[in-house]
Amino acid sequence: MTTDNKAIVQAAWRAFASHDADRIAAFFTADAEWLAPVGNATAVALDAPSHMIGRHAITHFLAQEFSRLFVSDVVVDFHGFYADGDRVIVEETMSATLANGNTYRNDYCFVFELRGGLIHRVREYMDTARGHRDVFDGDAADSAIETGNQVRG
Repeated sequence: MTTDNKAIVQAAWRAFASHDADRIAAFFTADAEWLAPVGNATAVALDAPSHMIGRHAITHFLAQEFSRLFVSDVVVDFHGFYADGDRVIVEETMSATLANGNTYRNDYCFVFELRGGLIHRVREYMDTARGHRDVFDGDAADSAIETGNQVRG
């Protein structure tokens, strides 16, 4: 029997967007891990770990914590899903309005590793500098991105 890992990851994204803990948890192994860059803006702003271990920790973040920072207008534009065996690569751009009113927009690449039809590990990559500008600098960062100028503190 062949498992369509790409379809599993696409269905997982729909579950993530629902913020329904039971739906989200069903996609992860009990010992799943989610690894994001250390010190990324989301982790810093929410005082959350950048390396989550276990289905419960990941589910709690996606169902509860995520919407504390990304409060409205969350849009994920998918650029591609690529599958090779038990790995699925996802390219996307996420935009949202943050709790502090700032606009957030960042590009991501995720590597999903599946085991037995469930997500076992996620490695998340993003532009961490841009994330920090959007989360912590507000309008100055947005105009700098649009004009190509640097923001200095």
